[in-house]
Amino acid sequence: MKTLKDAKVGQTVMVVRLHGEGAVRRRIMDMGITRNVEIYIRKVAPLGDPFELRVRGYELSLRKADAEMIEIL
Repeated sequence: MKTLKDAKVGQTVMVVRLHGEGAVRRRIMDMGITRNVEIYIRKVAPLGDPFELRVRGYELSLRKADAEMIEIL
């Protein structure tokens, strides 16, 4: 299983599935990260956390722990 945490800068990936449950999963979905959405990895902070992403036309920062819950293709 490949997660968003494994993606490299400059890659565009597609969300296959969201793992996790409850409030955390709902928060990720509220940010616009749902199944079949494309995510472009813009930058990764020097220490690897957080990621800067482009999702649905806006910029988003996401922690590594949250990125591990997003399965990609």
